[in-house]
Amino acid sequence: MQDDDASLAEFGYKPELKRTLGNFHTFAAGISYISILTGTFQLFYFGITHGGPAYWWSWPMVFCGQLMVALCFCELAARYPVAGSIYNWAKRMGGPHVGWLGGWMMLTATMVSLAAVALAYQVTLPQISSWFQFIGNGSGRTDAAANAVLLGSILILFTTLVNAFGVKLMARINSAGVAIELIAAIVLIILLAAHITRGPSAVTKTFGLGAGQSLGYFGAFLTASLASAYVMYGFDTASSLGEESKDPGRNAPRAILRALTASFLIGGLILLFALLAVPDLHAKELSVDGLQYVVLSTLGSTVGQIVLWCVVIAITVCELAVHTAGIRLAFAMARDNNLPAASLLAKVSPRFQTPVLPAIIIGLVGVAILLINVNQPQIFSVITSIAIIMIYLAYLMVTVPMLVQRLRGRWTPAEGTFSLGRFGLPVNILAVLWGLAMSLNLAWPRAAVYNATGPQHWYLRWGAFLFIGVVAGGGFLYYWFVQRKRTGVLEGHAAGS
Repeated sequence: MQDDDASLAEFGYKPELKRTLGNFHTFAAGISYISILTGTFQLFYFGITHGGPAYWWSWPMVFCGQLMVALCFCELAARYPVAGSIYNWAKRMGGPHVGWLGGWMMLTATMVSLAAVALAYQVTLPQISSWFQFIGNGSGRTDAAANAVLLGSILILFTTLVNAFGVKLMARINSAGVAIELIAAIVLIILLAAHITRGPSAVTKTFGLGAGQSLGYFGAFLTASLASAYVMYGFDTASSLGEESKDPGRNAPRAILRALTASFLIGGLILLFALLAVPDLHAKELSVDGLQYVVLSTLGSTVGQIVLWCVVIAITVCELAVHTAGIRLAFAMARDNNLPAASLLAKVSPRFQTPVLPAIIIGLVGVAILLINVNQPQIFSVITSIAIIMIYLAYLMVTVPMLVQRLRGRWTPAEGTFSLGRFGLPVNILAVLWGLAMSLNLAWPRAAVYNATGPQHWYLRWGAFLFIGVVAGGGFLYYWFVQRKRTGVLEGHAAGS
């Protein structure tokens, strides 16, 4: 335990959170945030619409890029297994300004992501039973959007209560949910494989998409690749629970790699076999209902509904992991007096040994963001896309300063745990190049992403650059003129206090 807390002392913190999490708990936190069943079922329609079956190749492409980032994070997790990993790593590598900006962008993106994941209930539950369409019958102009907000708010209330009652309860529910998700995913792979109707050449079909565009199919593929890029992130959650894990210097790097690799293999096979098993690759339902249509049309309504219930469980534990990560990040920043009302946000409940107030506030903000979706679903989709970009940018605020430290000869991995050795520099360079390229791809002002329906507006098309500019620029100005004069470990949280 003394060794586990050594990294805290380097940051000037005293141990406050209870170490109760084992290997599977940390692995479950990472894989539940990625949540293969949630992401693939929520975004398959987008990939197939814009890239055709050949969009499948974006899955291994995104994995290879994110693996470079994950390997850098593994070295950092072994060296600094602390709460709010992205914030503290950015602070350690790039200084307090970079740390605050990285933490601020990650926290903002996490609260938006909490709302975005909650909307996935609407994609799945009404397909199981019309009983879940509480508002209207689904045919009204705002029926689906309003019902999505109601279902999402119920889910956020649940994750708020679970997180407020302590990490042990959260870990038990999360681990059980992940176990069910993994079993369901493997069974789904087997069932889809048993219903294959065409050969692997199907994943080379482009359906003529991109014809007439300046980049041809490559442009269409880059758009479709967002369906994969929107899924494969959040593996850093395994390290964000470092202060509540046993032997985190060894377990966190393993959990990060296992979560990302397992997600790639399982998700890739689900997508592949879905494309090979669906009765009609040209079915319009593929671009509307996505994987839900594939499951119901291929496996039948009974088996299909069982699978969809497992997807609901996956969405629930994904939401729980996103909420958990946001709480640890808010706690880490508040402990450094880097948020308003920091002393209250950083307070750890003596009964539950977890920060309770951040759980409540993040939940309330998530519900508030959800309300935008009632009458402005297009604006909500823009904000959701921007949140993903902000997470990729927050990752860059770790990998770029880390690369600078390597080039200056100032980076020393932890001894006896995880180290990239001589591969550290090339991996770090690739991680930075990948992060820059995918951030630009995500932010590119495509009508298909930022103004998909309704009248075209320039501010929606350029929403990523405008919104992120305001959040990053405003955040940095706030830090420079106000917050930096207050920054410092709060007395009650400082080592030796």
